[in-house]
Amino acid sequence: MKEIFITGGTGYIGKRLIKALLKEGDFHVKALIRKQSAHKLPPGCEAVIGNALDAATYQHLVPEHCIFIHLVGVPHPSPRKKEAFRAIDGVSIREAALAASLAHVQHFIYMSVSQYPSQLMKEYQLVRAMGEKLITHTCIPSTIIRPWYVLGPGHWWPVLLLPFYGLASLFPASRNQAREQGLVTIGQMINALIYAVHNTAEGSVIYTVPDIRQIASQPLHWQPA
Repeated sequence: MKEIFITGGTGYIGKRLIKALLKEGDFHVKALIRKQSAHKLPPGCEAVIGNALDAATYQHLVPEHCIFIHLVGVPHPSPRKKEAFRAIDGVSIREAALAASLAHVQHFIYMSVSQYPSQLMKEYQLVRAMGEKLITHTCIPSTIIRPWYVLGPGHWWPVLLLPFYGLASLFPASRNQAREQGLVTIGQMINALIYAVHNTAEGSVIYTVPDIRQIASQPLHWQPA
């Protein structure tokens, strides 16, 4: 069975991704967690106790030549959390890149964020861009996925913005931003991640919001409950 190592496995996207991977039956999934969070993992997922902010606590437990999926991040990102972005998102991807390099992983999958310029979320984008560079510098084949906002349970409020997206797409000056910072659903996001798992990148591959939607237009691997 193919080995997958996930950081951020108890989060909004992580739990759903693990369930989907285990349902396929072709993967042995390990998830890095704090000891007190072991009960949050879906049944069938192996818990790896460690600290995502310190590679020394888990690097020896990353299977060699596995697929490494990094999902750690500050929940509900907002402009007021810029210090947390640096302390959690920034440090965790630095440590993950180190651990992955030492384990000679086969494929690194990183959930980044849209890099279309946004003054409102500039700090968040900068930290994620730094993460992308760190991964690229490891020379590990990598897939970088760049959503903007992922709709799903407890994350529905941006649907109120859909009329504004529709209006923005009508004008050339704002059309690209509406595309690159469009909304995707949790189902689309999970399917993009599963697609990445099944399609090892050559070099570095980037999926933007239109790519995530395109993948979801194909026969889906996973449907939300």
